[in-house]
Amino acid sequence: MNDLIILGGGPAGLTATAYALRKRLDVLLISRDLGGKTNYRLQLPFVEKHLVINGEEIVGRFTNEIEYLEFSRVFDKAEKIEKIKGGFAVSTRDGKTHQAKALIIATGALGRLLKVPGEQEYMNRGLCYSAISYAPLFIDRTAVVIGDTALALRSTAELARIARKVTLVAPTHGELDSPMGKKVLGSANVEVLEGFQVDAVQGDVYARTLVIVREDEKREIEADAFFVELDLLPQSEAVAHLVKLDTQGRIVVDSRNRTSADGIFAAGDVTDVIAEQVLIAIGEGAKAALTAYEYLLQLP
Repeated sequence: MNDLIILGGGPAGLTATAYALRKRLDVLLISRDLGGKTNYRLQLPFVEKHLVINGEEIVGRFTNEIEYLEFSRVFDKAEKIEKIKGGFAVSTRDGKTHQAKALIIATGALGRLLKVPGEQEYMNRGLCYSAISYAPLFIDRTAVVIGDTALALRSTAELARIARKVTLVAPTHGELDSPMGKKVLGSANVEVLEGFQVDAVQGDVYARTLVIVREDEKREIEADAFFVELDLLPQSEAVAHLVKLDTQGRIVVDSRNRTSADGIFAAGDVTDVIAEQVLIAIGEGAKAALTAYEYLLQLP
């Protein structure tokens, strides 16, 4: 039985694994890859790589540290987690079962897709799924945000402070009556197109145009970038029966990354902590590892 199993090889999971190894824990990382969201970068014709502070170099160091330690990682997906005597059993897709005294869940969250023509072609090439990461780069530029929830409204409001113009494509009225929605509606440089659905993404090397439709009306919107903000899908299904989740399916944690279940800790975008940033996930992963280490020290 391992001391600790960490699920997810993104920034939070990698950091937690590196810290656990330095504490000389018998740790096993189970993940489909190493790097998570840092393996995907938004490419824009006007953005140089050095302009974005994203923690890639830190994550890269942790990746290099873990990559050659084959005993500490398994490239697979955890499909079932059960509470057993003395800890937990994690069953992976390949049919194997791994046991540990404690768990750190760092499985992240996925962005909801538009599922329209052109999305796959222009994904991360002008079409992005996190405005909060790139809003500072849009000084005097144009942007489109797609969505009608709090996430989309927050992204629109943040972009509106910097960009020349922001267009919000809101499929429904959603949360436009909220304080954030009213602020967006009252912003001079924001145009709200309510009731429109995205029909296609078009462009050349980069996404350049968004085709939207509403009943018999069709429009084409040009912008410097398009941000899909349709809320995130936390990858928390495997532990949903063991820990408390919020209404959005995120794992509820305290300030020390403890969940509602003894021995299970969580970090990164799968939790209810405001994250969506690599640097925040790195810090949360470190905290989770240190808290799990303290928990293990107290076990008989």
